[in-house]
Amino acid sequence: MELLQLKYFLEVARLEHMTEAAQSLHVTQSSLSKTIGRLEEDLGVPLFDRVGRKLRLNEFGSRFYLRVERALFELEQGKQEISDLSSAEHGTLELAVTTASTLPQILREFRNKRPDIQFHVQMLTTQEMVTLLHRGEVDFCLSSPPIRGEDIECQIMFIDPILVAVPKGHRLADRNSISLTELRDESFVGVKRGYGTRDLVDSICKSAGFIPTYVYEGDEPARLSSLVEAGIGIAFIPSTARYSGEHIKYLKVENHELVREIALLWHRSRYISQAALEFREVVVDYFGSISKQTLID
Repeated sequence: MELLQLKYFLEVARLEHMTEAAQSLHVTQSSLSKTIGRLEEDLGVPLFDRVGRKLRLNEFGSRFYLRVERALFELEQGKQEISDLSSAEHGTLELAVTTASTLPQILREFRNKRPDIQFHVQMLTTQEMVTLLHRGEVDFCLSSPPIRGEDIECQIMFIDPILVAVPKGHRLADRNSISLTELRDESFVGVKRGYGTRDLVDSICKSAGFIPTYVYEGDEPARLSSLVEAGIGIAFIPSTARYSGEHIKYLKVENHELVREIALLWHRSRYISQAALEFREVVVDYFGSISKQTLID
């Protein structure tokens, strides 16, 4: 049994499709099929039920999957630990985010503290983030909404109020707060369904008796402020993503708990390097400071 066979097996099991797994692994489909076949021969049992082009783990495969995932996780942790011990003054932090509005400030603080440490950041969906956490391939994740699981440590960093952004000259621009029902007939710009903030807002608006009308739905949250400024529509924007320009007014929402939780996540069994520990300190200090500022405001 070879390490390469085990890595290939995990990818096929996750994607449940030989062609997609081959593309992900950058190998030919025939090579991948032969590798999986040799693994099944070594074990003496089939690991998949084949239904057309789709593959499904059978009982043998499901049990083997859990063992392989754990084994490769431990190997990855050993690799990380050796790397940290051999070059403690250098290295790379692996980060993943579902919410990026606070990331530039956090990374700037960390770079000022540890200019010798590099970082690699991925913007992921919630499910992609869970996959990387379970593989042990990321040090930390910043996520909204929080993700909880048996192997995932979840620490709430900040309760982020969601505000209503309106352009200068809008009929509501002279207000400081607004009730949700007053927004019933407004046109909105927002991110697509599936984003935590969008789903949360839609749910709360529905409980208030209406469904927001979106004239724009995208996958770049940072673009919403410019669309509001241009008068395309109004938007629900977290306080940490406020645009500093003078042409947008932000209103608080009355009588509803319209907030999102930002959480820091990590795998309970992942080796945490000294640089990663220092990064966590920076995150805690950053959100602590903006929490104090929120209380003052």
